[in-house]
Amino acid sequence: MCRASGPASQDPITGTFLHKQSGVSYRVYQADGKLWLEYSRAADPRLHGKRELLYYIGSGKLKGRTYLFETEGFLFESPINWYAQKHLWDMAPNYAATREAPLNLPAFPECLNCHTSGMQPPVTGTANEYPEPPFVHGGITCERCHGSASQHVASGAPMLKLASLSASRRDSICMQCHLEGDMTIERPQKHAYEFSPGNDLSDYVRYFVLTDKQGTRAVSQFEALAQSGCKRASAEKMTCTSCHDPHYSPDASTRVDYYRTKCLGCHGVAFGEKHHAENRDCVNCHMPVLSTRDISHTEATDHRILKQPEAVIPNRSSETAKLMPFPVTAATQNDIRDLALAYETLVERGDQGATAEAQKLLIAAGKQGANDASVLTALGYLAQQQGREELAREYYENALRADPYNEEAATNLGVAEAKEGHLQRAVGLWQNVFRHAPWRGNVGVDIALGYCAAGRYDDAAEYVKRVLEFNPDFTIGRSLRNQLSENPPRCSLKP
Repeated sequence: MCRASGPASQDPITGTFLHKQSGVSYRVYQADGKLWLEYSRAADPRLHGKRELLYYIGSGKLKGRTYLFETEGFLFESPINWYAQKHLWDMAPNYAATREAPLNLPAFPECLNCHTSGMQPPVTGTANEYPEPPFVHGGITCERCHGSASQHVASGAPMLKLASLSASRRDSICMQCHLEGDMTIERPQKHAYEFSPGNDLSDYVRYFVLTDKQGTRAVSQFEALAQSGCKRASAEKMTCTSCHDPHYSPDASTRVDYYRTKCLGCHGVAFGEKHHAENRDCVNCHMPVLSTRDISHTEATDHRILKQPEAVIPNRSSETAKLMPFPVTAATQNDIRDLALAYETLVERGDQGATAEAQKLLIAAGKQGANDASVLTALGYLAQQQGREELAREYYENALRADPYNEEAATNLGVAEAKEGHLQRAVGLWQNVFRHAPWRGNVGVDIALGYCAAGRYDDAAEYVKRVLEFNPDFTIGRSLRNQLSENPPRCSLKP
């Protein structure tokens, strides 16, 4: 954990990678005491540039490494990652099939929070513009589990002991980084990175899991453990530290005996003498390493601790997936608002079968919290998808009154205004979004098209230029740049 992040110059990993689908070549190299990412496409000499890599996040050298660079104060992830288990470079997760070089992948707080210590919250209204430096310490320090060291030094107050906490608050410390869920919903006016040891994580963020999911996620250890017979039998007594010591990791020569001792601490030495005494490696049989479904080239230990792992074949239901809160508590079971937003997120990801459930729950949630910007925005999205433009506009307007920085509400309201012919209002809404998120190329292009419609081609060209500063391989932006350089200029989403 202490090697989960740091300056890019710390034990740098260099190399080259050609992404065949996009034709883009990448090179990570050292020069002038700095680490750089270079990108180019042989078939297109106009695409060539480099970014200085400033930081890295990852899992030391065990699973992989992602480098971070900065553009005008906004922090981004490198489009290529180092995958340590397969010892190779490849595209960032979910970008294997891209036809462009994605140089606008924002480094969101939820990623930095789990890999760094002392993360500084992003500038108000932005998602990835951080003060300098974005985090105070590389890796995970003692404070992540034991509370503020500065308070300890100043007042002599003892550091937090996990054994003194209730089960939910104890487990929250591990869950903050070892539980991902299928949907993550932050509580009203709260952020996950505001959580501190001793608090209950569910006061800041709620997690939901799909009942029909297949495969293993890279970050799902706590959820998987809850499914194990060991955890179900021991209930609150068992937690991550029952088997793992955060202050110590056994080396290869002692690993088998170390974890066997943990198992026999519950099952008893007598059980170990008669249960495959010839094979001391409990983990290899009951916690095999599986390929993860969300990150390529990466494997993770199966924390379900199954009796016969090879016999378990997950089945996917043909019906629409159902979402369940995890962990299940009285608060999570009775919270309509978060479940509603989780279902709406399913719809946004393409599961149209979840629309009816999302709408039903959102309407109920809206009655409970009339000024909840997230709920109002979600209701606006569903109304807009159904062609109910006036209702959608009303929801978005109310959402922006509750939260003026709501990017989704402003962007979608701009689309609705443009359809009504209110281009000036639409452009104004989009400009506010683009000011706080200049890496959102589609928004910048919409602004440019708005100026084009008004015959203001120079203004349109300036916005396209800014779009390409953050994402130089954005196909639509490059096409629009070429059209605006013609005589006379023209503007179209078609090349």
